[in-house]
Amino acid sequence: MKCRLNGAEAMSNPLSIIIEVAVPLPLDSTFHYRVPASLARQAELGRRVLVPFGKRKVTAYVLGHAATSEHQLVDILDVLDEQPLFTPQELKFYRWAAAYYLHPLGEILKAALPAGINQQSGRKGAAVTPGTAPAELLTGGQRIKTETVYRLTPGATVERSPRGKAALLLDHFRTGGEYSATELRRLFADCTAPLRRLAELGLVHSRQREVYRDPFKDVIFDRDAPLPLNPEQSAALHQISDAMAAGRFQPFLLFGVTGSGKTEVYLQAIAQLLPLGKTALVLVPEIALTPQLVNRFKRRFDCGIAVLHSGLSTGERYDEWRRIRRGEVSIVIGARSAIFAPLERLGIIVVDEEHEGSYKQNEGFRYNARDLALVRGKMAHACVVLGSATPQVTTWHAAHAGQVTVLPLPHRVNGQPLPRAEIIDMRQRRGELIMPPLAAALTDNLAAGGQSLLFLNRRGFATWLTCAECGQVLRCPNCAVTLTYHQRRNRHCCHYCDYSIPAPSVCPACNGPVTHFGIGTEQVEARLRELFPAARIDRMDRDTTSGKGSHSRILQRVAERQTDILIGTQMVAKGHDFPGITLVGILSVESTLNIPDFRSAERTFQLITQLMGRAGRGSEPGKVMVQSLNPEHYALTFSCGSEIDGFYRCEVDFRREAGYPPFAFLAALYLTGTAGEAVEREARLAADKLLAVRRRAGTRLEILGPAPAPLAKLRGRFRWQILLKSRNRTELHHLLVDFRSAYLAPAGIRLQIDVDPADLM
Repeated sequence: MKCRLNGAEAMSNPLSIIIEVAVPLPLDSTFHYRVPASLARQAELGRRVLVPFGKRKVTAYVLGHAATSEHQLVDILDVLDEQPLFTPQELKFYRWAAAYYLHPLGEILKAALPAGINQQSGRKGAAVTPGTAPAELLTGGQRIKTETVYRLTPGATVERSPRGKAALLLDHFRTGGEYSATELRRLFADCTAPLRRLAELGLVHSRQREVYRDPFKDVIFDRDAPLPLNPEQSAALHQISDAMAAGRFQPFLLFGVTGSGKTEVYLQAIAQLLPLGKTALVLVPEIALTPQLVNRFKRRFDCGIAVLHSGLSTGERYDEWRRIRRGEVSIVIGARSAIFAPLERLGIIVVDEEHEGSYKQNEGFRYNARDLALVRGKMAHACVVLGSATPQVTTWHAAHAGQVTVLPLPHRVNGQPLPRAEIIDMRQRRGELIMPPLAAALTDNLAAGGQSLLFLNRRGFATWLTCAECGQVLRCPNCAVTLTYHQRRNRHCCHYCDYSIPAPSVCPACNGPVTHFGIGTEQVEARLRELFPAARIDRMDRDTTSGKGSHSRILQRVAERQTDILIGTQMVAKGHDFPGITLVGILSVESTLNIPDFRSAERTFQLITQLMGRAGRGSEPGKVMVQSLNPEHYALTFSCGSEIDGFYRCEVDFRREAGYPPFAFLAALYLTGTAGEAVEREARLAADKLLAVRRRAGTRLEILGPAPAPLAKLRGRFRWQILLKSRNRTELHHLLVDFRSAYLAPAGIRLQIDVDPADLM
């Protein structure tokens, strides 16, 4: 698309430069603008510009110069950055993601850049957001943090020397160097007045110095040395090192049992990479894993290390991004959004726990960081290491097909065997929170001085509430789910939209008594405090980790053996290394085993296997107990028997017969709106349009639906879905592109396309 002007204005400067830009709005097109001669040298690729857009003024990202334009164009209004925010190579990566995930390029650029960048322009500090013009132009910038620093004025002399604290300060300055006001206050207590006196005498002068907000400024990291490797680790490191030295793209699967030393392989591979002048990107699936991994890296390396994840403040994230952009960082560690870190000279990308579903973004720009790691690695000629004890079924299949090089680590580094596992049948005692065998094991483990980990993937106290007389269930008015009771807050809450109400003592419909059903981590904590009043108990879920640094504080207590029993949701299952944990109890696996998704068995197997890996990582053997209402299910029996290959063979046979990945490619279309009948009607029209596009293309692609989504209403919007299956990725993509060009959702209806969906809820 092009932005037009009237003819007189358009012809006033026929030799001016034309640029292509993307705007951070849900529009698939890019746009052309003309650049006035006064801004010609500044409007280069990667910078932001201010442009008229309809009746508004918006920020836009320069994608490059356009040779000509067939339409009359308007001028840009200003260039907002002194330096480019992204490089041509990074833009190539963004364009690939936009084309593959069928998402507007402007919104991808906005997602890839830190939030603080939209309130900060490098040259003028203009606060510009989509749809608005800058309110004012500020020098120095709103998001740049500075501090006052002082130094001795060269050649300055005075007739009368200062006395007292001013004299002490002057002697300190004469030792040379530059000192911040904070440093001086630490050394000389209240020194504001003496500093002012020295400045008045012309003996010292001050300036403002930019400083970074450091999320780890108060943490002291001890140094450590590389650990000796066993033969399997050495063989894996050798193959990774060869690929890095050759500067070639090569995907690896570091397939190691829990406790096999995958992290040490990452560390030593990166240690060999850094002398080559290259950089490393390490992705982790959860924020909770970041502090532990950062600690390992900070103890090993003295180079620049940056951290990127949503747990940082806007200022911290912005500063970390700027450090990376300026080339001051050699290693970046972060969650899924770190895949867009502006690292240059990239030599290796590590995707730890590559099987985790949290690498997939399920709203807005629905990318998968694990998959994009392979794309970015190929573009950068870097090797990509996918690490897991329980890789995705698709990864396992690709490895056995020779598309990914397998690096096996079949043994734990300390020689300890994998923990013994026992399945506890709950069918005869439904509703029991902690079965007698598990309660007895907890008692014995506490007496022996061991630590225990209890897992339940539901937070809150009770998962649903109903009236004992009329049967009415308390539901969220915005979502098609029941409300969860949180005892500590005495409220009923929706875990999707955060709607909550005070806990009623009687039914709002008939004044009958309200009864609680189901269990959550809060109820488990209360029950454990009754059973073991002397035990030190911690709970780790979204309710206890919402505060800044809360993850680290809980994990620190576990590491220092200040916690006897840790209760948690999925965030406790991934990657943590605590030698003191010798007992793991899984209170229920039904929440993952019974979800309406073809991956339910895979996720249950991965979850149990990962939780088993938390036990017995130290000198004492571990034990795992799994409570289940379906104890014969193959996901449980294979995981508890540590029969990894057996499970994958069984699951691959099921996928082949049912026509699911890795034997097919999927895309999900979601239509949402606030009027249920209108959404249903539009979903049926969209399905008809898909059928027509398929007929014209002559493909055999399978169209399932339309049907209400399993979560039929979410945050006040009704949801219908259509699932597309094809054995040919290109065929599926072409159909989606043709459908998007032929279909336009009416006002009030949103269409969202999810390529390679990881969650069909």
